Amino acid sequence: MLYLIIILVLVLGGLAIWTSLKTREIEARFPPSGEMIDVGGYKLHAVHVPRPADADLPALVFIHGASGNLLDQSVPFRPKFQGRAEMLFIDRPGHGWSERGGQANATPDGQADAIAAAMKAKGISSAIIIGHSFGGAIAASFALAHPEMTSGLVFLAPATHSWPGGIAWYYSLTRMPVIGSLFANTLALPAGLTRLESGSACVFAPNPKPEDYLTSTAPALVLRPGAFRNNAIDVANLKPYVSRVASRYPEIKAPTVIVTGDSDSVVLAHIHSEGLARDIDGAELLWIRNLGHKPDHVTTDLAVRAIEKVAGFEIDLKSASDMAEASLADDNAVCQG
Repeated sequence: MLYLIIILVLVLGGLAIWTSLKTREIEARFPPSGEMIDVGGYKLHAVHVPRPADADLPALVFIHGASGNLLDQSVPFRPKFQGRAEMLFIDRPGHGWSERGGQANATPDGQADAIAAAMKAKGISSAIIIGHSFGGAIAASFALAHPEMTSGLVFLAPATHSWPGGIAWYYSLTRMPVIGSLFANTLALPAGLTRLESGSACVFAPNPKPEDYLTSTAPALVLRPGAFRNNAIDVANLKPYVSRVASRYPEIKAPTVIVTGDSDSVVLAHIHSEGLARDIDGAELLWIRNLGHKPDHVTTDLAVRAIEKVAGFEIDLKSASDMAEASLADDNAVCQG
């Protein structure tokens, strides 16, 4: 028995050393791309694009989903709005290069407050808030807590309501105090790297994943031990949080558009997106055939039209949705994860 314990300790020690070295390699490959903003005792990493002189849109704040970082939104959207709007792309607390902050940031309301503080630090008094997936819960929480700072809302494949079932086993394991830390520092990164390509493809399916997605948006950053644990805690806390808060969504009065796909295998669109459309008075739901979980990358132009509509432009979203559907009609990528 002692012999087996010694072997186990040596194996785990070796994995911990490998994880530490690989973490440094990942961080060197994907360094910070923005600035660190003090939000009161800790700092958030963000890319701030100042308001151009001839801007025709209000400020835009983008909130990424689980397992992501600000690159996941800045890659598709920054080129589309460059020269048109002030933009703020934020690494959520404990993700990307942002510090975690206190216990309040373990739930969407705390992260919404952190984002509001970052906006104030950059002189942004109000903005259209765009949230993808988990970022949708934060966007809704932001609108509830900071209505005066919310000029509009755009939800992209949001996760905002309670759902049947639970979460993946590795999230439940990783959130545990001792075992979770051990798992995150030994097994999570090597195992995660083997799944990074196929897992990302499953998020996009049935739409094809862009060939440069892993190199341009750096999802490997979430496999670092600290980020992995923060992500697991966020995901584990989401269902109980939205179960408490969703009843307040009718309080949201900001103009709202929701973009979702009928082939989303990550969140149940008929629960989350239809729930938001039901709960937020006047919200417009764009239900797109053959679209998976990544409208931000797959139907970027439609998301742009949605943001313009929320900003007050006369936009025919039905026509824009028809065009998006036509472009996806032949997509048939298969999730093999």
